[in-house]
Amino acid sequence: MAPGQEDVLQLLTQLYYANLLYFKNPADSAMLFERYRKRRQREIKSKLLGIMFMRFPLFDPDRILKKNLFLIKLIFGIPGAFVWLAVVAAAVKCAVEQFDMVTRQAEGILSPDNLFLLYVAMVIVKTLHELGHAMACRRFGGEVHVMGVMLLIFTPLPYMDATSSWSFRNRWQRALVGGAGMITEIFLAGLATFVWANTGAGTLHSLAYNVMFIASVSTLIFNGNPLLRFDGYYILSDLLDIPNLSTRAIQHLRHIAEKYLLGYRESTSPAQSSRESFWLAVFGLLSGIYRVIVFCGIILFVADKFLLAGMLMALLCIFAWGVVPVFRLIQYLASSPRLAKTRLRAVSVCIFISGMIFFFMALFPMPNRFRAPGLLEAVQYVRVVNHAPGYVKTMLVRSGTLVEKGTALIEMTDRELDIEIERANAQKKEARALQMRAMSRAVEDLKPIKKRFETITARLADLARQKQELIVRARQAGVWVAPPASELERKWLPKGFVLGEIVGSRNFRFSSVVSQDDAADLFVDRIHTAQVRLYGQEGCDIAVENFEIVPYQHDKLPSAALGWLGGGEVAVSMSDDTGLKTSEPFFLIFADVKPNPDVLFFHGRSGKIRFSMDNEPLVVQWGRSIRQLLQKRYHI
Repeated sequence: MAPGQEDVLQLLTQLYYANLLYFKNPADSAMLFERYRKRRQREIKSKLLGIMFMRFPLFDPDRILKKNLFLIKLIFGIPGAFVWLAVVAAAVKCAVEQFDMVTRQAEGILSPDNLFLLYVAMVIVKTLHELGHAMACRRFGGEVHVMGVMLLIFTPLPYMDATSSWSFRNRWQRALVGGAGMITEIFLAGLATFVWANTGAGTLHSLAYNVMFIASVSTLIFNGNPLLRFDGYYILSDLLDIPNLSTRAIQHLRHIAEKYLLGYRESTSPAQSSRESFWLAVFGLLSGIYRVIVFCGIILFVADKFLLAGMLMALLCIFAWGVVPVFRLIQYLASSPRLAKTRLRAVSVCIFISGMIFFFMALFPMPNRFRAPGLLEAVQYVRVVNHAPGYVKTMLVRSGTLVEKGTALIEMTDRELDIEIERANAQKKEARALQMRAMSRAVEDLKPIKKRFETITARLADLARQKQELIVRARQAGVWVAPPASELERKWLPKGFVLGEIVGSRNFRFSSVVSQDDAADLFVDRIHTAQVRLYGQEGCDIAVENFEIVPYQHDKLPSAALGWLGGGEVAVSMSDDTGLKTSEPFFLIFADVKPNPDVLFFHGRSGKIRFSMDNEPLVVQWGRSIRQLLQKRYHI
């Protein structure tokens, strides 16, 4: 296939910079000097960058890999795959079961006393990562002759050379070599999880957690993500058969802007087909968005531990993503020869697009809403609790049954209470006998005996009341809602344990939990409308007639279903086993909802309420969110 114009230009450019072009015309001394100067600048720049990314080859691992080829084939074969799956699945189960401890320990990952262990863990993980690449490369016939140490911004880290895998004809083998490092890291994270879960506080415990953190987080967010130029990127580029995917994606997006917006008709796309055009456009847009998200997350994570470092990173990102692109765009519009014929149109289009962006972001009012989680509750409902401790003997009424006030719901027993009643009855008989004897023999003893008799009688009455309270009854009419009988029967329950609820079936309200960030809008009469959507029926809106704000802060949720431990989104305290105590105070809102025939109303359904406020430009909304973030997290 004949090379295209872009390919010829790139080839000529490379030959030009390498001083390999020869022509018979007289030499232009000024041009030759300029070319020499630029080449020297590139050489100096390369050397300076090389200082920060120097490599020191240490040994040739190919002989060792060759001797252990049988073991390597087992590891990167079916037996190794089964072992890998079993270890990773068990580690995930272990991490999920101790999720609160995992997240709590992550808060100190950047603490000064953990930085050394973090670096040691990174060296261990990256050494095995590179070894995984080398083993996979040798597994499919490639040779690995270089392993050593490189200085990544003066930080020693291992590296290896697996370029021989590029000659593999099977692209899936090349992909496996590219992903071998991530596969190794995930397996190492699984082993570290078991060590962490079975050791107490100490160096080994902390080192295992750091290994687990680096091997899992770096793999999922960085190495495994094809939108960043790490292992996942090269695997995707190979599978799509699009070399230099990132560079060509940027060139393709630039081509689209030049040709269709700025009017430069001679612009050519690096894509060779419509399929490549699609993938280059999608990758270019998604990778740009993902980079912004990842770097913003890193900035916030670092700022939580080192505020000054986070602020410096934020300023650098603003300069790199805001100031520099704008300066380059202005320079391009003013002096680029590509726009010689269409410069007026290009400048006009850029000014128009900038004006539209400014108008819609800074001047045009946009919908202003916020959402809050909550759950549907019957207006008339009561929690049924036991007023006396005891064992649950039997559930007298099945859950879901319509009951009347006073209906017996649960029967409980307490053997110790029965013994106390028998003892009190015996004491009462003894006091009666002593009273009869004192009336006939010692009248002076009659008064204290009579007083003791009255005390025992009162004690018996109290015990009888407790005996009656072992029969739990309905406090109002409604539907009896309770856990299955198997969860309660033959279990000891302390006094005040919530056994279930009596729910009315007519009127309902939505109890929502509003964070402190959104609560400011609730107290300045900015709310115009509110709507409720329940999970499972999100396409059906439930109108809100009116709502009431409880004017003080709460720290106990209406239901554990709204918190993290119950699958909700509200952060709760990890020290509270009930899952009701929140990590931050909140405001409670009761909203009266209108009946909707398309929505199934029952007590306890969770969902969200959406409050609509005065329309505001996006700049105002985002500015307020940023200020709230700085005040909340950094007290600025």
